Amino acid sequence: MRSYDPDLTPPWKKSAPVPEVPADPDLVVEEVTTGFCGAVIRCEAGTVTLEDRFGKHRVFPMEPRGFLLEGRAVTLVRPVRPAATRPARTASGSIAVPGARARVARAGRIYVEGRHDAELVERVWGDDLRIEGVVVEYLEGVDDLPAVVADFAPGSDARLGVLVDHLVTGSKESRIAAQVTSPDVLIVGHPYIDVWQAVKPSSVGIPAWPSVPRGQDWKTGVCRALGWPENTGAAWQHILSRVHSYKDLEPALLGRVEELIDFVTAP
Repeated sequence: MRSYDPDLTPPWKKSAPVPEVPADPDLVVEEVTTGFCGAVIRCEAGTVTLEDRFGKHRVFPMEPRGFLLEGRAVTLVRPVRPAATRPARTASGSIAVPGARARVARAGRIYVEGRHDAELVERVWGDDLRIEGVVVEYLEGVDDLPAVVADFAPGSDARLGVLVDHLVTGSKESRIAAQVTSPDVLIVGHPYIDVWQAVKPSSVGIPAWPSVPRGQDWKTGVCRALGWPENTGAAWQHILSRVHSYKDLEPALLGRVEELIDFVTAP
């Protein structure tokens, strides 16, 4: 007599492992219980919609072993959609331009008070400045600012922007800045005694910038108050290493630098 397998379970429902297949659009499968064959046109939570060659739509649950793909049982799963990618940004928050070459330097310039200011501006705005062709130079103080401006000879095609530390009402810096009246020069500043303070204390890992008594060198006093070695060069390198983007800087500095870049690059 002919022998029969007592297991009458359909092949697609047997317990052997079956592959999971993403229900990508246009994937053609057959639903095992109805024999409906069609292409995937929609996949939602727990269900898939198929369209047959006559344009008829049917919705099926995405059960394990619920479909045949090229005659083999599969389990349809919801496709994993790639995460939306945001455009890469520079340290200043501008949209990055991969592969962009530095522009030939403009005649206009941005002057800052000292080397630390210049290094901080480079750290955050360097990519933007190279694309715009803006060179940043430092003055080593603003005592001679009127003479420096006169020597630069700014004009409509060579604007000059100047960033000054501690530019507040009544300060020495404000009195010097007031002597420069050229419409092709923009002088802006921040309220901090030194550009160190424009770095957020939280980024440096301190609760706040210490108060230094008048008459004492501010940077040395900061090192002493924080228990750092009294080496201001090394201290600055430590501070600068903690600056990764505009988020590590105080808004009072961010706005002023952006203002200067806009001024010297305006048509």
